[in-house]
Amino acid sequence: MPFKLEFAEWVPVPINKVFAFFADPENLPRLMLPETQTKIDGFQLVAPPPPPSRDLNTIETHHAAGTGSIIDTSFRPLRWFPWRRKWTAAITEFEWNHHFADVQQKGPFKRWHHRHEFIQDNRNGSSGTLVRDEIEYEVGYGPFGAVANALLIEKKMRQIFAHRQKVLPELLARETADTTT
Repeated sequence: MPFKLEFAEWVPVPINKVFAFFADPENLPRLMLPETQTKIDGFQLVAPPPPPSRDLNTIETHHAAGTGSIIDTSFRPLRWFPWRRKWTAAITEFEWNHHFADVQQKGPFKRWHHRHEFIQDNRNGSSGTLVRDEIEYEVGYGPFGAVANALLIEKKMRQIFAHRQKVLPELLARETADTTT
């Protein structure tokens, strides 16, 4: 049975900086709940096309995961359980300052597709970026998977994105300060 979740958050940071932050797979653990102890186990980056403008420095573009990139991660699905779960994702779409998408190649889901969208947006006289996430997934295991989703999985994903909304402005402020000094 397929499930779909959508999340959105606004940050007062230019779109090119927000996109570059998300396109760098090394930033993923910084966005995850600390209790998951998410780690990057390795990656094979495929260079994206050149960015449309010179607003990004070499470091920001060098670490971007373009279409065809493979990212291997591991995490703890349950805080009290010492076992780690591996996850391999492939970037299937990439358009600078607009969107990228990843699919699970190996991992805990029967199917996983995550599209990250970035939209320039002004709020209360401040320019910034709306970050939208659309996740389509299948747990597998028939009715047992649907129960697991209702009791655990969807709740955990909502916790992860709530945490991300909390930490993202601070992380981006630090990143922006680091690249301007």
